Amino acid sequence: MPNPRVLSFRADVPTENPAAVTPFDLGGRVRELRREHGWSLEEASGRAGLSPSSLYKIEKGRMSPTFDALKKLANGFALEVGQLLTARADARAASRRCVTRGGDGPVHATANYSYVPLAAELAHKSFLPFELVLHARSLDEFDDWDRHDTEDFMYVLSGTAVLYTEYYEPVRLTPGDSVYYDCQMGHACVSEGDEDAVVLWVSSR
Repeated sequence: MPNPRVLSFRADVPTENPAAVTPFDLGGRVRELRREHGWSLEEASGRAGLSPSSLYKIEKGRMSPTFDALKKLANGFALEVGQLLTARADARAASRRCVTRGGDGPVHATANYSYVPLAAELAHKSFLPFELVLHARSLDEFDDWDRHDTEDFMYVLSGTAVLYTEYYEPVRLTPGDSVYYDCQMGHACVSEGDEDAVVLWVSSR
């Protein structure tokens, strides 16, 4: 979502137990993938649409990528974001299923959002599902609109969310409400009230 500045990764632990959190080594994961493909830093950065210096900093843990940068990295390696944020991609046959237990999975935290990729173990999904927690309370907390080349669906699980979009009036959403929108249009989502809203967020590939 819009220009996150602070990122952290947690792997396969309940989020309510901070002491048990183990950092996910995104830089090591990217470096491992690059070497598996036999790509130089320049070739990998070109495939991902990032500068070589940015990719080098990500591999060294000196730069926290935005969500859009994560999508570019995943696309460059022909993966989904959820697969990039797990230790190994898992390609399966057509008859398949994947269960994600509550509190499991890597938590990707930014300044304004935290999200958990759902069904992250499955490769080649037709859409990308996430559980998203909205931390921001005001549009002023975002540096700019978020926009990317997908269509998204959001369903409110708890709390109250407000979706701001570039061409429409803000819409207030409570549990059970949902919205489908074109993400090439600038957008940002915040919580209303004391409770962080939790939503099911589904993005087209």
